[in-house]
Amino acid sequence: MATEQTTVADIFRRAQALRKEQPQVSYKDIKAMLVKEFTGRPFPPANRLTIPEQDARAPEEDWTAGLPLIMRGIQQQDWKEIANGIVLSLEQTDNYERERGRPGAADTWHDRTAGIEGPTQKGVGKWMPQELLDLAERKAKG
Repeated sequence: MATEQTTVADIFRRAQALRKEQPQVSYKDIKAMLVKEFTGRPFPPANRLTIPEQDARAPEEDWTAGLPLIMRGIQQQDWKEIANGIVLSLEQTDNYERERGRPGAADTWHDRTAGIEGPTQKGVGKWMPQELLDLAERKAKG
């Protein structure tokens, strides 16, 4: 049975789960847990370096902070370096949320829909077939 290759996003989600399960644990300990858990497994692919769902939690400059470390870890086949990058991104995201709340919650500057909501609705209305639009609205409501 082949082992499915873990992506950077999978490792990040694991770090988030560890943080949620044990909020009192330090970032240093999370790093050690990740290294212990992933050592011996195939390294994540370098062409899937992003953590897409993080864009909704914090500005890109926060959650991408650790990506250069992760890339170096992949290139050098070093789980410690990958864990360093994952934990740096996790810490930056956690700090952002603790200090400012979720994007758009505390101020209008971080609202990513500002200025594009009207044109987006117009474009969707113009190009999306009505049955798909109805389906999307039903899914969004419930």
